Amino acid sequence: MKHIAILGSSGSIGTQALEVIRENSRLFKVAVLTVQRNSALLIQQAKEFLPEKVVITDEQGYEEVKNALAGYPVEVLAGEEALSEVVQLDCIDIVLTAVVGFCGLKPTIAAIKAGKDIALANKETLVVAGGLINAIAKEYDVRILPVDSEHSAIFQCLTGESGNKIEKIYLTASGGPFRGKTLAFLAGVTRQQALQHPNWVMGAKITVDSATLMNKGLEVIEAKWLFDLDVSQIDVIVHPQSVVHSIVQFEDGSMKAQMGLPDMKLPIQYALGFPNRIKNSFPRFDFLKYPQLTFEQPDRKTFRSLEFAFAALEKGGNMPCVINAANEVVVAEFLSERLGFLEMSKVIERCMNEVSYIRRPALQDYIDTDKETRAIAQQLVTKF
Repeated sequence: MKHIAILGSSGSIGTQALEVIRENSRLFKVAVLTVQRNSALLIQQAKEFLPEKVVITDEQGYEEVKNALAGYPVEVLAGEEALSEVVQLDCIDIVLTAVVGFCGLKPTIAAIKAGKDIALANKETLVVAGGLINAIAKEYDVRILPVDSEHSAIFQCLTGESGNKIEKIYLTASGGPFRGKTLAFLAGVTRQQALQHPNWVMGAKITVDSATLMNKGLEVIEAKWLFDLDVSQIDVIVHPQSVVHSIVQFEDGSMKAQMGLPDMKLPIQYALGFPNRIKNSFPRFDFLKYPQLTFEQPDRKTFRSLEFAFAALEKGGNMPCVINAANEVVVAEFLSERLGFLEMSKVIERCMNEVSYIRRPALQDYIDTDKETRAIAQQLVTKF
């Protein structure tokens, strides 16, 4: 039985992971649950799964959670620092990092240094500090197992291909809710429109990232570190049906793709159960319901965030950290209806030009870059 810590158990990935665990209770046991501020859901989850510890990072909810779980064998902790503490529990076998944003970096490092395998849904960790994370994972002999559907697809395609050289990978993108739309249309896009993804049910931040194609840009950076690739080996192709989750092309020209319905439970289950595939009752793909699978180039001139991500990856250093921090700020401002859809990319571009560039950053440099970028981005938001 594998003991699982779920960082971000109230989000889309976290709740679906608990569905997987619920259906495979002979294989998995929840050891840790954490949320940011959804105390009611954390209490409900803790009473069902009885983890050893739970964390609510918003300390205002601590007393409510502690009182509600007083009669249960569950220790309650609060604050962001507690995330790095609980992942070190001796019983934990794998840590599912499903928190959103830069806040996932420190607890992921703590988990790796404690020798825990990582099921990585928090793409920002590798976007911000991929080289550092890979070095630490190698030092502590820890596996990083991708949970994003696209990276899980690449990972599955590469299983059994050790020693066979990759020529290129193709990360597929649905195109989001605004595929084919013009700049004139995007200028008037509302929060509600941006949150209407055609294929996937996700949290608000990642749904907006999908609408701008920044999510795909972050995945490009993540793929570089997960699979040890050069920028020239990574491409993005729009696939509106979201059935082909990604493709690997080998040096002999042959290609392997992983396919399935757009359902995050499958990549979550694959990461938690790796190297074994686990029988499940998930809906099966029917070719007759998808008589056409189509592919097209992404529009990088209209959706500039994807171009920014490639540029940041080319430049390296702390530049991916800059675009991640700037993006977190602008998405929050857009969701609060204080910033327009097209203005998000303008702020990110300005941050890329104004934040101090560091060619070989250490951990503290990433922390400082994140702080500097957020301050500059917040100032820029007021100018649009």
